[in-house]
Amino acid sequence: MWQQNNSKVSPGPNSEKEPYSYRANYHFTAPDNWKNDPQRPIYFNGKYHYYYLYNKDYPVGNGTEWRHATSKDLVHWNDEGVAIMKYTDENGDPWSGSVVVDYQNTAGFGKDAIVAVVTQPSANGQQEQYLWYSTDDGQSFSRYKNKPIMTNPGTEAFRDPKIIWEEKSKKWVMLMAEGSKIGFYKSENLKDWHYTGGFQTENIGLIECPDLFQMRADDGSIKWVMGVSANGQAKGKPNAYAYWVGHYNGKTFVPDHEEPEWLDYGFDWYAGVTFEDGKSEDKLDHRYALAWMNNWGYANNTPTLEEGFNGQDSIVRKIELKRDEQGSYFLASQPNKEIDQLIQSTDTYPKLKVAGSKTLDIKGDVYQLEADILWSELKNVGIRLRESSDKSRHIDVGIFPEEGYSYVNRGSTNHPDDTNQMLESRAPVDINKKSVHLKILVDKTSVEVFIDDGKVAHSNQVFPPKEDQGITLFSEGGKAIFENVAIKHMGSIHD
Repeated sequence: MWQQNNSKVSPGPNSEKEPYSYRANYHFTAPDNWKNDPQRPIYFNGKYHYYYLYNKDYPVGNGTEWRHATSKDLVHWNDEGVAIMKYTDENGDPWSGSVVVDYQNTAGFGKDAIVAVVTQPSANGQQEQYLWYSTDDGQSFSRYKNKPIMTNPGTEAFRDPKIIWEEKSKKWVMLMAEGSKIGFYKSENLKDWHYTGGFQTENIGLIECPDLFQMRADDGSIKWVMGVSANGQAKGKPNAYAYWVGHYNGKTFVPDHEEPEWLDYGFDWYAGVTFEDGKSEDKLDHRYALAWMNNWGYANNTPTLEEGFNGQDSIVRKIELKRDEQGSYFLASQPNKEIDQLIQSTDTYPKLKVAGSKTLDIKGDVYQLEADILWSELKNVGIRLRESSDKSRHIDVGIFPEEGYSYVNRGSTNHPDDTNQMLESRAPVDINKKSVHLKILVDKTSVEVFIDDGKVAHSNQVFPPKEDQGITLFSEGGKAIFENVAIKHMGSIHD
């Protein structure tokens, strides 16, 4: 959802040097002005259709609308322009919602009509739900009536409808973000909804952008997964996508465990959405996911503003449901392999022994890096990325075995977080293994880290200057062995 912030823009680190574009090479970025929340993509007529909140008047004017992009591979995107315009009536601008293909014409707009249910701050100042529909393959939408299909029940927060088709009941199911509660609703026609139950969250603040889907785990079990975007920082938890594994009983969600897991531990994976692989016949085997790579703590204070745009998405991930040794289920994330088509060259180091630090003779600012790290006893081990020639600036990705956590530290580089509260993200790791596999995606303004099987991921924005391209391996308090090190240099989706 849109928020107004009057923060001043910090000058970029290259403001007095040669121009350096902070537009990401292989991540989706706003074509201009502003983007934030992604809406769940749908696969229709051989393409993924992706809508996202866009503000053409940023940073002067307020209000978002739905801009449209399409892709065949979830890597290269074609801009299709604005599909749902803002301020077309007294109901205000469209915020986040849900778009579905009505294959069975349940809403009466025609077979295969694309229907969107969208939160708008109506004329009475309350968050209510409005229906829009498209009969031209999602290129443009028409308003269904001028009244909400769901009026506000008397709560301050009543937004971000997420709709799925439930095959068992042959009905549409909707989740709503209602403060710290998720409301569940059902409908036969996408127009008339009735409340069926609620799920109360604890200690993760105001929730947004709920999610619900089924998956088949690696042990063959079929489970339901419910997710929300939430801020657990006050309790030492991430500000990202929280999820529970359990079952949907036709009225509400029942979790296996009260405490949620987190799909990401970084500071910049918010308003996340998951969606089906449109090209796969098995819809339960895996899903895809993406999120807005920004944070409201500094969203209006990033160097990209100097280039006239603000907003980037994470890489599209493939997610799978797995069962751990204790019998609990978790979502495992890995980058979508389609991005490998952008690899232009690869540098490899089969085995490197490091006691202290070792700077590689390879440099870069846009690449994938993979490595296996092994140790017996040490205090700290990892990789410094985007390092300056004098070693003063760098982003550190590492493991701290003594206290059992992985981390990404962006404190030694330019960053617009004036509070200094979001410089190092942390996540638990199994320290008994004494080994770790790292897969790191580095782009001009982001570092995304996937650890081992992908149960842990860190997604963080970074803004190093162009000349900072060093890579240094390090270990403290002992020796580490880095094996199968590969740096895969990436091209650009803009070429």
